[in-house]
Amino acid sequence: MTVLMSIKPEYVSKLFLGEKKYEFRRSIFKNKSVKTILIYSTFPEKKIVGEFSIEKIIEETPSKLWDITYKYSGIEEEKFYKYFIDKNKGYAIKIKSVIKYKIPKELSEFNIKRAPQSYMYISDKEDI
Repeated sequence: MTVLMSIKPEYVSKLFLGEKKYEFRRSIFKNKSVKTILIYSTFPEKKIVGEFSIEKIIEETPSKLWDITYKYSGIEEEKFYKYFIDKNKGYAIKIKSVIKYKIPKELSEFNIKRAPQSYMYISDKEDI
């Protein structure tokens, strides 16, 4: 199963550079068969620029998540805690491997009219 995930360009570039090995979320997809994330780089790029495979998903309190992931979080501590404000748990998707597309793809290539706020299910990777 594949998910399309919206990620800000500043974090997308850190992902491709290997500085960011965790993608943080306040909520996570229910389908446990998700193995691949398509990376939608938000404004101003607004394209699907690559993908990554999931090594594991860590569910913890924000402070515990920070302790586990801070070296490769790709985010400043202050921004991290601001993102998780008022949340007693959060999720860190540990990235196994990343592929940057040579030519970014349009949402329309996947029959998608608009980008998801956070994420959306696509289908099995073979169907893409």
